Amino acid sequence: MKDSQNKSWKRKPRVLLLIVILLFALAAYYYHTQNAVRFEVVQFKSDLIGKTLPYGVVLPPGYGLITARRKHYPVLYLLHGWSGNYASWVKQTALMQYAAEYQMIIITPEGGNGWYTDSATVASDQYESYVIRELIADVDSHFRTISDRRGRSIAGVSMGGYGALKFGFKYPENFSLAASMSGALDATARTDDSSIMQTFGGPESPTRKTNDLAQLAREFPADRQALLPYFYLDCGTDDPWLASNRDFSGVLLERKIVHEYRQLPGNHVWTYWDRQLREVMRIAAERMVAAE
Repeated sequence: MKDSQNKSWKRKPRVLLLIVILLFALAAYYYHTQNAVRFEVVQFKSDLIGKTLPYGVVLPPGYGLITARRKHYPVLYLLHGWSGNYASWVKQTALMQYAAEYQMIIITPEGGNGWYTDSATVASDQYESYVIRELIADVDSHFRTISDRRGRSIAGVSMGGYGALKFGFKYPENFSLAASMSGALDATARTDDSSIMQTFGGPESPTRKTNDLAQLAREFPADRQALLPYFYLDCGTDDPWLASNRDFSGVLLERKIVHEYRQLPGNHVWTYWDRQLREVMRIAAERMVAAE
């Protein structure tokens, strides 16, 4: 009887040790998974556009930790270019790798080929109103965001660069930074593309005038300029849109609107945008408040 009792007591420390090891392993696994950058896709049903528009969410390291459950994060919205989609940034760049360096949420919306504008010809193509009235509200309601301009930036590439700068002028109260990489900033002056004609209408369409970037900059009231976000734009020296970017920077200089403009070696390609994405993220982190 004593021998069986002794064996039972000897087994108990081993069982306890195994339990402790298992708990430590579970804790390590939990910390590893929750402290890693995560990418999620939200299937959002847009009432304005009348269909589901998925958007990507890159969550920063530690977002899911219990110790961070009261922490709120600044948000960077990244707009894709023409012929792209919400997943383009994750597929074409090292976004996930770069995101590991920052305590910010990154949103990659779906914009179709709608130029982030309410269409002059298709009533349901309201890609500007979708971003401003639906998307931002949905993100703020589902994720722990800093839900004002102190903690919100917007940036984009090509078509998305045009959209980001336009949002900066039309909705300055929403963003602390509006940034463009290789922006197709002459969109409202063009008639050579079916998506442009569908979005902006004919050459004399009111939609073209109210969404013309240069006109928005020239007509922005001087006494309200302090309310504008910080503008950043860059373009490759071999990019077809170099002249329109340089010209727009000239308009901003003429109006004394605070901005940064860079001309760098490169073309209208993802290798250039991948390099510049990291810089835009750095600038966004500087311009927004830190996670709190």
